[in-house]
Amino acid sequence: MKYFLTISIVLSFLGLRSPALALAVGDDAPSVSAKDQNGATLNLADLYVQGPVLVYFYPKADTPGCTAQACSLRDDFPRFTGEGVKIVGVSCDTVEAQKKFADKYNLPFPLLADTEQTVAKAFGVPLLPVLGVPQRQSFIIRDGKIAWIARSAKTGEHAAEVQAALKELGLAE
Repeated sequence: MKYFLTISIVLSFLGLRSPALALAVGDDAPSVSAKDQNGATLNLADLYVQGPVLVYFYPKADTPGCTAQACSLRDDFPRFTGEGVKIVGVSCDTVEAQKKFADKYNLPFPLLADTEQTVAKAFGVPLLPVLGVPQRQSFIIRDGKIAWIARSAKTGEHAAEVQAALKELGLAE
């Protein structure tokens, strides 16, 4: 019992989570709020009622992989909006870091500053060991339910992966 308790404590400090805590397709999407890059509080539940929502988690603003991922979504943004899909990025960066990132790369969608990891925890997104930042994961929410999950992403091809998922779900042509 001591061994199990010790391992559990160590894993919690490393930010690792049991797969049992992760959300699954069909689960209710978390109703959680955080500040966006402009300092405004955004409640994800308010977006769920407006149509499909892509919530994507990335480790760190303005790093090569995260920039490629965000710019992939930015470049395909007109197609997403044409299909009624909202996009929200989430990392543990500060409001200021998210603002700088959004401005530098002209990102047209909200970036949540999940500094307390509230959003990541609500979605069951594991944190990278030692760094304590969220793993790269994406969720498509339809009608308040998780409709699709990507537990990883090819950063520069993320928009294409999401578009394929939207098509498979009947949310895009």
